[in-house]
Amino acid sequence: MDERATRWVKVLDQSRCIGCHACTTACKSENEVPLGVTRTFVKSVDVGIFPTVRRAFQVTRCNQCEDAPCVTACPTRAMYRREDGIIDFDKRICIGCKACMAACPYDAIFINPEDHCAEKCNLCSHRLDAGLEPACVTVCPTEAILVGDLNDPAAKVTQLINREAVQVRRPEKETRPNVFYKGAHQATLDPLAAARPEGGLYAWATQQDAARTAGTSSAAAVISYDIPHQAPWGWRVSLYTWTKSIAAGGFAVPAALAAAGRVSWTGDTVRWAAPLTGLVFLALTGGLLIWDLKRPMRFHLIFIKHQWRSWLVRGAVIVSLYGGALAAYLGAVIAGAGSEAQQTIAWIAMFLAASTAVYTAYLFAQAKARDMWQSPLLAPHLLVQAALAGAAVTPGGPARTVLAVAAVAHLALVAAEVTVPHSTAHARLAARELWRGKYQPLFWISALLIAAGIFVPPLALLGLLAYEHAYVQAGQCVALA
Repeated sequence: MDERATRWVKVLDQSRCIGCHACTTACKSENEVPLGVTRTFVKSVDVGIFPTVRRAFQVTRCNQCEDAPCVTACPTRAMYRREDGIIDFDKRICIGCKACMAACPYDAIFINPEDHCAEKCNLCSHRLDAGLEPACVTVCPTEAILVGDLNDPAAKVTQLINREAVQVRRPEKETRPNVFYKGAHQATLDPLAAARPEGGLYAWATQQDAARTAGTSSAAAVISYDIPHQAPWGWRVSLYTWTKSIAAGGFAVPAALAAAGRVSWTGDTVRWAAPLTGLVFLALTGGLLIWDLKRPMRFHLIFIKHQWRSWLVRGAVIVSLYGGALAAYLGAVIAGAGSEAQQTIAWIAMFLAASTAVYTAYLFAQAKARDMWQSPLLAPHLLVQAALAGAAVTPGGPARTVLAVAAVAHLALVAAEVTVPHSTAHARLAARELWRGKYQPLFWISALLIAAGIFVPPLALLGLLAYEHAYVQAGQCVALA
């Protein structure tokens, strides 16, 4: 009896692809994919300079990674890896958090507009389980799409991969894709190798400017057909990072000042204003996170169907514990507990406040698609931002000192973020968009407001909000597909 494990892989022979889009159509029909989204599509790039020009195609879809970032990031195990290597999804437990979309370096996952759940290519697993080939394979007129078991030495895909020169997309991400390309032009595999027409227009009549740009570049390539790509995380995520900074710093700063002897533990600020500020903004933070879900009524699945590697789950636990510590501290104040008991709870709450401030750095780091968010400076920067926000909402001279120090530290870290050489082109382009491109106005306004906030604290909060939005959106603006 053959006990060899199956390992499904796909080979896309771009030397045979004629760009007919039959695979896209068949996939939509077989899997009932709505209009406006797609599990697979054919991107085309015009390569060369007139009159020596040719069109290159690339079939784009989920790469069925051995080390799939979407599986790690999914908080409920809705995205999972089967024993045969297929990355599949369970819509019954998907909460629509879009963490899988942010994690995928191949821009292969989307939210279905009808059921509001994450979806992607799963190699037509239902057909493979029934002994049939995927729909795209059956309709391809040139046999440019092959699916087979890589552990079967007699399989055509195995022989092709072992004997021919094949490539994978973005090998630097170390996801070990199980989708291989044969004969693909580098201008189609690398999302930065071809000029992208302004405004997302790809018709021939709109490409003159882009073609001139491509003609002056080393790539001499311009995208002639693609599909729209949207950033998964919008203004609610930007606002969540801001409210979370206030929630963390609003208690930690006055409590730390009391621990340092700069203010009194018995003052109204430390006893009442600090825990109430933390609880109110923590509630706002939780509300924003739930509001951003495409299936918000399923948010409880984070706790009962949790997948512990996801920093969405870990963050939810940290935020819940911090909220509990703040409630316990406030309860101790109301009950008139001794100062020693109050201070013990305050120290625990301060630790959880710091954890609440910095866990987003690890959440963003799981978005492997977004290189600018992989910065080792992000965790300490979030801690500084919490100190800045907390000092801005805390009255008194000692808090003004903390505000000034935090503002200078924030501006220094921002300067480091945009001036220190980045390790990848994706990170460099995102940083350029942050301070010189689309988000330049917000970036510089935020710097001016935070500097002015040293003297007028509310301005520091506005500046921090502007920076948070610019940073979150700039990190998602570089093309992935």
